Amino acid sequence: MNPDNLKKLLESLSDGQVSVDQALERLATLPYEDLDIACLDHHRQLRQGAPETILGASKTAIQMITIVAAMLRRDSNVLITRLDEDKAAQLLAEYPQGVYDSEARTFSLIQNPIEITGLGKILVVCAGTSDLPVAREAAETARMLGNEVEELVDVGVAGIHRLFDRLDLLRSAAVVIVVAGMEGALPSVIGGLVASPVIAVPTSVGYGASFGGIAALLGMLNSCASGVTVVNIDNGFGAACAAARINRRNSS
Repeated sequence: MNPDNLKKLLESLSDGQVSVDQALERLATLPYEDLDIACLDHHRQLRQGAPETILGASKTAIQMITIVAAMLRRDSNVLITRLDEDKAAQLLAEYPQGVYDSEARTFSLIQNPIEITGLGKILVVCAGTSDLPVAREAAETARMLGNEVEELVDVGVAGIHRLFDRLDLLRSAAVVIVVAGMEGALPSVIGGLVASPVIAVPTSVGYGASFGGIAALLGMLNSCASGVTVVNIDNGFGAACAAARINRRNSS
């Protein structure tokens, strides 16, 4: 449930504009709602500051349409990740007010204006163009979580001079998300250049010995730069959630 709408409900109850029974009816499914195909966590926005995100992979379009409908009834904004174009087309036919980003593979539907709650800016740095889907997933998620986001693309270590030209931008960020495949060296370089937290995202981009991102993951975990933390392979969503919490905590 949207916190502002919950406040309005409680104020209406206090003022006598809504009866106790009406309020109870509205609150009956606040902890979660059993949709048969999912138990939707309506309480998550009150606990964590953001509604539940839908993972599109392996779900059918009908399942997602059902979940989205339940979220919209409860005044939640909607974010779906890892959504392919065929399923996105079906969602857009049902909810034409939504937006599909084919590169990020995200579907978003905003009912309530997103308030910027982060004190500073989250910078998403992408090592190579092949890493863009994961980087864009991180950027779109961070925006949905109420952050100012800037993106820096194709500044990997194969042409390190491209990165050094953007040092002012790097150092202006409150949190830096660094997305890289291959050997995963870029987060270590950036970790040695900035004072802000660095969240490293290994991608599955690379040739045979990259082992689908394991080489980048191990390289990042073994970084000698201080202040670098690492999320799972291709997990742009998880990196954005962590960055948003850091940025929100900074503002408290």
